[in-house]
Amino acid sequence: MRIEIIREIDKLRTMTVTALREKYLEVFGEETRSGNKDFLWKRIAWRIQAIEEGDLSERARRRAEELSSDADLRVRAPNGALAAPAALNTSITATHAFQATVDRRLPVSGTMLTRQYKGATIRVMVLEKGFEYNGKRYRTLSSISQEITGSRWNGYHFFGLQKEGAAA
Repeated sequence: MRIEIIREIDKLRTMTVTALREKYLEVFGEETRSGNKDFLWKRIAWRIQAIEEGDLSERARRRAEELSSDADLRVRAPNGALAAPAALNTSITATHAFQATVDRRLPVSGTMLTRQYKGATIRVMVLEKGFEYNGKRYRTLSSISQEITGSRWNGYHFFGLQKEGAAA
């Protein structure tokens, strides 16, 4: 593609919608109903390239026409199609029981996890929501293991909880 065409296409991106509509009229020979800037510049860019490098072959045009004649295409949804039906009562709310999922690798709350690390015994209490280590609450075991080691660890792996119900 020639550099002049590339520059002309780049210029389209900075044009206003009004200017793009005028350019559309110039390259297509008809007015557009669209006011969407992205659609207009892309469509005009395609047309400029098609004029410069050649359009679709006659065979490709026939095939596209065959495909389009088989499909029921709509440009827009019918009026009122997206509105809620009048018969639908929107004041009714369905409720469902929710059961929180707990990671099965964790022992029940109140369990003390222990681990030897660099000669020190690490003790972590499993709470209903989170963990307690050295009098401080943590949301995850990984944050505790990171504080202890100074590097990122998988908390379950650090405390030996890889298998269901296994505690170190």
